Amino acid sequence: MSDTKARRLSTPRSAPVAGIAFALIFATSIALLRSTMPSGLEGGSEWLESGSQRLSIALQLFPFAGIAFLWFIGVIRDHLGEYEDRFFSTIFFGSSLLFLAMVFVSAAIAGGILASYRAGLSSASGEEFVTFGRALMLQVSNIYALRMASIIMTTLATIWLRTGLMPRWLAAVTYVLALVLLVVVNFSLWVTLLFPAWVLLISVYTLIVQNRRAQAGPV
Repeated sequence: MSDTKARRLSTPRSAPVAGIAFALIFATSIALLRSTMPSGLEGGSEWLESGSQRLSIALQLFPFAGIAFLWFIGVIRDHLGEYEDRFFSTIFFGSSLLFLAMVFVSAAIAGGILASYRAGLSSASGEEFVTFGRALMLQVSNIYALRMASIIMTTLATIWLRTGLMPRWLAAVTYVLALVLLVVVNFSLWVTLLFPAWVLLISVYTLIVQNRRAQAGPV
């Protein structure tokens, strides 16, 4: 047997940076997609000719955004600590995983469109495939994934109000943004940027509070 004494794991102090990384990487990916794709479902497949490189970069960034988002989930649960409630935590954790899964599915559809275009589909079938694929991608990302993002935000805002772990103004802002994502039915990818903006706000605030506590030292 090893004589090494077991030690309790602790969350790295730099863990909130994961939320900042997710917000920046995810927002960059969405901006690249939006600058590549037309605003609506029109445009056929012409946009792929000029935007395939930007689309390819966006698709390469999405997995790293997903990894950072998993870290962000861990940071939030660690911040809750002993105040974590199984009911609310289940909703938060489940909606977070569903959001991430739908983002990956949406990115995979976009990747399939790009791969099929590069494989040289015939013009007739290619136009229909691209239009259908883009419509499916927007349905997954802007309808279903954003609703899960809204549930994530609503659940956390409720937890913060009941426990007092975050200021009330931050919970109020979260409720407002969550309501926008819940009721707005829009195929514009810019709407998606509200979620990474919120994650950035939460992560920066958590990092600031954490650094203040570290400088103050033990009470």
